[in-house]
Amino acid sequence: MAATAVRYLRSAGARGGTPVETPVGPEVYEALPAPALRAVGEDERPPVGAGEFRRVLGHFASGVTVVTAVDADGPAGFACQSFASLSLEPPLVVFMAGRTSTTWPRIARAGRFCANVLGEEQGALCRGFAVSGADRFAGVTYRPAPVTGAPLLDGVAAWIDCTVEAVHTGGDHLIVVGRVEALDADEECAPLLFHRGRFGRLAGLDV
Repeated sequence: MAATAVRYLRSAGARGGTPVETPVGPEVYEALPAPALRAVGEDERPPVGAGEFRRVLGHFASGVTVVTAVDADGPAGFACQSFASLSLEPPLVVFMAGRTSTTWPRIARAGRFCANVLGEEQGALCRGFAVSGADRFAGVTYRPAPVTGAPLLDGVAAWIDCTVEAVHTGGDHLIVVGRVEALDADEECAPLLFHRGRFGRLAGLDV
């Protein structure tokens, strides 16, 4: 459960940072340094500009999720396009979190999360979870996911309830692997799509 995130924060903490409270047992918290956040060095920059990278990769249409967790401070969550299935045996999923994210440390502290796959009518909900510094859960209805207790948002197309399995570095992001503990889908709810910076919906499927 939280042990993987604890190991990640402990190893990252060797580089210094702001102490955070990290669960190491049912009722025991240990103050550990937060991961050191830094800009990408000039010698690490590839010969591809960020704008061109976004333009070309924007042609890859994807679904949209809101990754949620709950810690001692209450519910936390952020909009996440970079979510995917990873493994069938064992059942694993993956999402990417920016190194500068203020929400990821709270998810790491919880050691568990719920990936909410948004439905086609939930574009406004997605925008709300993409805004920094706001109360993202204001007016949002949800219930606890069955295993982890992470916020399961109402009206989503699908949900995947997970514990943190591993965390890897990936440039300016962290690659978070989750072990699936429970999941379900609304077969009548079409997913929200994201393509070239805009939301869209399925027009039809070839069978």
